Amino acid sequence: MKRHLSLFTTIILSLVSIVMQAQLPEQLIKIVVSPDHENWQYNTGEKVNFSVHVFYHLNYLKGAKTWYEVGPEKMEPVKKDSLILDGKPFKIDAGTLKTPGFLRCIVTVEFEDKKYRGLATAGFDIDQIRPTVNLPEDFMEFWDAAKKELARIPVNARMTLMPERCTENINVYHVSLQNIGNSRIYGIVSIPRKEGKYPAILEVPGAGVRAYSPDISLAERGVITFVIGIHGIPVNLDPGVYLDLGNGALREYWTFNMDNRDRYYYKRVYLGCVRANDFLASLPQYDGANLAVMGGSQGGALSIITASLDPRIKYLGSFYPALCDVTGYLSGRAGGWPHFFDRNNRNFHNTKEKLETIAYYDVANFARNIKVPGFYSWGFNDETCPPTSMYAAYNLISAEKNLNLFLETGHWTYPEQNNKLQNWILGMLTKN
Repeated sequence: MKRHLSLFTTIILSLVSIVMQAQLPEQLIKIVVSPDHENWQYNTGEKVNFSVHVFYHLNYLKGAKTWYEVGPEKMEPVKKDSLILDGKPFKIDAGTLKTPGFLRCIVTVEFEDKKYRGLATAGFDIDQIRPTVNLPEDFMEFWDAAKKELARIPVNARMTLMPERCTENINVYHVSLQNIGNSRIYGIVSIPRKEGKYPAILEVPGAGVRAYSPDISLAERGVITFVIGIHGIPVNLDPGVYLDLGNGALREYWTFNMDNRDRYYYKRVYLGCVRANDFLASLPQYDGANLAVMGGSQGGALSIITASLDPRIKYLGSFYPALCDVTGYLSGRAGGWPHFFDRNNRNFHNTKEKLETIAYYDVANFARNIKVPGFYSWGFNDETCPPTSMYAAYNLISAEKNLNLFLETGHWTYPEQNNKLQNWILGMLTKN
C-alpha cells in the first residue's frame, strides 16, 4: 500500500507541476498593460505609450492606489509614479530606448490590502541584439575533447520495465546510463509496442529537482520518447527525496564548481544529453535517422546545446531558453537565468575564473553552431528568462529557424503553444 500511495503522490505532484508551468492562474484584479504597437516592436528612438486597463468583476476599478514603473527589463526603473484609479483606462508615456533591447512597464494595484501586478514589454530593434558573453578561442576544441572522453565510456544501459506505466500500445522503462566521472544519467523511455522502426525525441528538463513521468501521449503518435533528469539520481523516487535534495545537497546546483571549466556542474549535464542520444540510437526500434530534442527554460537551453554538440539531432524545439548571454548584466542590460551577475549575485560571481568558465557553457556560444531546423517560442513578458538574453542567442542562429511569439506570455505557455511545438516536431520527424 505504501508503494502505491507513493506512486499516486508522485503522479499528482507531476500533474500540479505541469499545470503550474502551463498557464498562470486568474487573479481577482485583472491588470491589462499593452504597448501601442500591435506587434509590441519599435525602432530605437521611437516613443512607446502603454495603455493600462484595471478590472474588478470585468468592470473598471475605481479608487484603488496604483503604482507604475518603466525601465529596461531587469534594470532599475527610469520612471516611477502613482495615481488613484478613476474607473477609466490610463496611458503611460514610457519614452524609448536608444539601443536594441526591451523596455518594460510594470503596474501594481492595491485592493483590499492585497497587491496585484501586471506588465508589458516593448522590444526595440530586437533583431540587432548581440551577445555580451566572450567566445573562447578553443570553445569547440574543449567540447570535442569532452565528447571523446564520453565516447570512451560504455553506455551500460539498464532498462527496468514499469508495468504500472505501460499501456496497451506503449512499453515504458526506467533507464540508467553510464555518464562521465563514474556518474549516471536517468530517465524514462516510452517505446511503441507495435513492431517497426520509429523516430525518437529526447525531452530535456527545466530547472529543479523532481521526479519525471513518461511522455506517453507523444509515444502514442508513433515516436520513441525519452524524458531525462540531469542530476544523476533515479527519476522515480518518492517526492520527499527530491524536496530534500533541492533544499539541501542540490540547492543552487547551477553554481557548483563554477570557477573550473572542467568540473562545472553542467559539464556532466551537457554530456549526459549526448549520452541519452547514444542510448536512443542503440534501440532496435529506432529508425536510425530521425532524432529531435525539445524542452523549456533550462530544457530550452539544453535543446540548443544538445543540437549544437550532437550531429545526430535533426530538429530542435526550444521554449524560452535559459543560460543565454548570462553576462548581459555586466554590460548594463538583462542577462539570462540563473542571473549570476545581477545586483543580488554580482559581488559573489563576478570573478575572473567564473567568467572564464561560464563562456564555455553559455547558450549563445552554442547557438553559433546550430545547423538544423528549430522551433522556438517565448513571450516578451518573461521575467525568468529575459527576452534580451534569448534574442542575444537566437540572433546568432543561421540555420532554418521558426520563432513563434506569444507576446503576453511570461515564463509559461499556452496549451496551443505546446501543441504547435509538438505538431511541428512530429511533422518534421515523419515527413520522409
